[in-house]
Amino acid sequence: MSEDFNMSMRKFLKQVGVTSQQAIEEALRNAGDTSGKSFEAKMVLTIDGLDMEHVVTGKIEGQS
Repeated sequence: MSEDFNMSMRKFLKQVGVTSQQAIEEALRNAGDTSGKSFEAKMVLTIDGLDMEHVVTGKIEGQS
């Protein structure tokens, strides 16, 4: 794989990670006390032109 590809991939994944974490933290803050609760999460990645869809699921634990 080319260096340009690797750099663009890393930049995109870093942006996804950082912005997703910020959105999740904000949602938890807005929800109030979520301690003892867990939330099912799903991330769907699609890439136009590649006919690709990738789904990742997991759990996020609440906070007080």
